[in-house]
Amino acid sequence: MPDQQNILIIGAGLCGSLLALRLGQRGYNVNVYEMRPDLRRVKISAGRSINLAFSDRGNKGMKLVGLQDRVKDLCIPMYGRMIHDEQGNTFQSNYSGRDHEYINSVSRGQLNALLLDEAEKHENVTLYFNKKCKSVDFERTTALFQDLETNSDFVEDADVIIATDGAGSAMRQSYFSSKKFLFSFSQNFLNHGYKELSILPADNGGYKTYKNALHIWPRGNFMLIALPNLDGSFTVTLFLSFDEGEYNFNNLTGEEQVLAFFQKEFPDALALMPNILDDFFRNPTSPLGTVKCAPWHYKGNTLLMGDAAHAIVPFYGQGMNASFEDVVVFDSILDTYEGQWEKVFAAYEATRKKDTDAIADLAIDNFYEMRDHVANPMFQKKRKLEMALEKAFPTLYSSKYALVTFNEHISYNEAMVRGRAQDKAILKLLSDGKLNLDDDLKSLLDKVNEKTEAILRDDRITGFI
Repeated sequence: MPDQQNILIIGAGLCGSLLALRLGQRGYNVNVYEMRPDLRRVKISAGRSINLAFSDRGNKGMKLVGLQDRVKDLCIPMYGRMIHDEQGNTFQSNYSGRDHEYINSVSRGQLNALLLDEAEKHENVTLYFNKKCKSVDFERTTALFQDLETNSDFVEDADVIIATDGAGSAMRQSYFSSKKFLFSFSQNFLNHGYKELSILPADNGGYKTYKNALHIWPRGNFMLIALPNLDGSFTVTLFLSFDEGEYNFNNLTGEEQVLAFFQKEFPDALALMPNILDDFFRNPTSPLGTVKCAPWHYKGNTLLMGDAAHAIVPFYGQGMNASFEDVVVFDSILDTYEGQWEKVFAAYEATRKKDTDAIADLAIDNFYEMRDHVANPMFQKKRKLEMALEKAFPTLYSSKYALVTFNEHISYNEAMVRGRAQDKAILKLLSDGKLNLDDDLKSLLDKVNEKTEAILRDDRITGFI
């Protein structure tokens, strides 16, 4: 029975706290060990948050645990991208032609705290903080921890260990270093890193720029983005190469260089950020990487989930949403195989792996789209057409972005395959002069669908899908 099963979860971040809450609701005894202090008791150090873009797939997780109404109070709707060009002009590119489809800016810390509070309400869920996992013995189902308050080591055992401890997962490292079974692992970094900055609230507590959009300053090889917070501020993130280009993180070492860079590339943003130098030199510069690995589980003893299994770059706004969807998929498989952990883990990985690989690849695609393509006239024509098609035919057409973000009933892999084919079809038709945006929308839809299906047929024949 579930109440006789002891589950050890490593990591109390977003994925781990949602998983703990759900398993607690199902009646399991759950112990969660987190390396960091309790974020509800101490101030989180600035510099590594990257606000979350909460959307439909993530909300499936909130619905699963009954928090879909509570999370709304933490959200700020963002209806599209507000593009800031080099001349200081702005234009908004909505995420969808359907009025009810938008994403939300949400604070990582506030969302995490909500989940921890709800998990802790269950007597069968216990949270431990300042406990760093050093390694996992996946054959004995034990984990070695260091108590960071006493600097002493201790071992915990359980019936099952699930690691949700992020991109630097200790259990994944134990899988890799043990050499006791065939384990594939890749970690690929972009040459770009990120640095968190901020736009502070206006003197009256309001917002200094438009609230309900994700702001982007695309500059070809680098970009700035800004997401709104409930207190009137914006969390701003600079994505820039470490060592390439006229300006890079390695040569922005002094105040004069930083100010010259922002004055040249982002003067309208700089005007909103009198605190730029404090933020720039206080906050760390962090890398951006993708983690893929297999297998995620060892027999019925241990399982990797969330970023521990599939860390991705943040450019599709799907990292947290994908991890929440992990929990939803896992929960559905528990309904079928509950108590048979090896079957649960194997079915979960078989169901989920291709989709997490897909969103990882899509996130890389969107990095190039956000920093460069959004300012390209051909891309803007494509988006104008897609918006018109979605508005005119809300049940017949969805762009790749909408397939990924707003169609939570289809898999990431299915969204990627069809979305890429649609993108290729529209861009080919536009470049060949075969789409006149002033033509009847139904005829344009038919042309796009016909070309898309032809591309999908070719891809199936050649084995690309």
